[in-house]
Amino acid sequence: MNFVFFSPHFPANGADFCDRLRKAGATVLGIGDASYETLSGKLKAALSEYYRVADMEDYDAVFRAMGHFIHKWGRIDRFESLNEHWLELEANIRTDFNIFGTKLDFVKNLKRKSRMRAFFRKSGVETIPQRKCSDRAGAMTFIRRVGYPVVVKPDSGSGASNTFKISNARELDQFFRDKPEGVSFVMEQFIEGLVVTFDGLVNRDGEVVLAASHRYDQSVMEVVNRDRHMSYTCFPEISPAVEEAGRKILKAFDVRERFFHIELFETRDKRVIALEVNMRPPGAWMTDAINYTFDIDVYGEWADMVVKDAAGGPYKGKYFTAYASRKRHLDYLHSHEDVLAAHGDKIVHHQAIEEVFSRAMGNYAYQMRSKDQKALRRAVDYIHAEKA
Repeated sequence: MNFVFFSPHFPANGADFCDRLRKAGATVLGIGDASYETLSGKLKAALSEYYRVADMEDYDAVFRAMGHFIHKWGRIDRFESLNEHWLELEANIRTDFNIFGTKLDFVKNLKRKSRMRAFFRKSGVETIPQRKCSDRAGAMTFIRRVGYPVVVKPDSGSGASNTFKISNARELDQFFRDKPEGVSFVMEQFIEGLVVTFDGLVNRDGEVVLAASHRYDQSVMEVVNRDRHMSYTCFPEISPAVEEAGRKILKAFDVRERFFHIELFETRDKRVIALEVNMRPPGAWMTDAINYTFDIDVYGEWADMVVKDAAGGPYKGKYFTAYASRKRHLDYLHSHEDVLAAHGDKIVHHQAIEEVFSRAMGNYAYQMRSKDQKALRRAVDYIHAEKA
């Protein structure tokens, strides 16, 4: 298999994906904008060739890189970045070169929240009332139907940037005064609940071969807008309601040979409501959380699935894995050394976060695992405790 990995150098775990592809037997070819000298040793060892482009948004340059690879290596079997930002470019390349995977005619269903709703309805999973939000009159029509508060977010894109809770007419007016030109927004009814995920791998026959679930302790929108720390837990077992909803959504989207990251709201009365679908690995160290929870190498499991059509498993959860971040501007009660001394027996990884991800993920983070969920909760509370 000739596998072109786009942007293998960023995020950093691209090196792990490329390394496992090579170990699974693929010829791994990279396209990126970083100089070859700056690539990690692991990434250099994994790549059979690296083609540098000055601007990764320049489609003609990427097209020429593909032409070079085909001339030198023959047919290209896969083109992936595993990154939401490049979803449309990937689909363009796959369409133009007839490569297996999501093509251009389908990608807008994955990029636009307004289009996702049709698939949620097809799946039969409850979804949030929503309306495209281009002017104040249309927004008021929707608000008269669902009431305040509402949430506005960009129709295209992932994460919580430019996502706001609007609780009254004054805040609505402020939103329309500040709204960026040329950005399409959707408005949704505000749901009281926390985000729970259904994550994993689906093979080329559409079968789920690995599934996991995480629950956030805070609203990511609030974390970003208030510049706060955040935490989540990966569970050894998936709630039956979450798994049922997730599998129905995967079937409606007819996902093949991909990671999936489905976000759902779990309300206080235990309703599960579809929120968003991302056909990529989950972010915020969640791939590693899956590894620690199941005692596996999800990078290798994905590569074996893609290259060898291997089923893997069965996978059994053994631990709870928690993530707890810190923000640089907050005054914490316990020092980094205190954290390591108090909870070092549970900490499996800790490091600074790349600045581009820090608004949501924090400036520094700890990943911990234990069979005792309450012990992990105490560790998260200890990390997040602030001075009065």
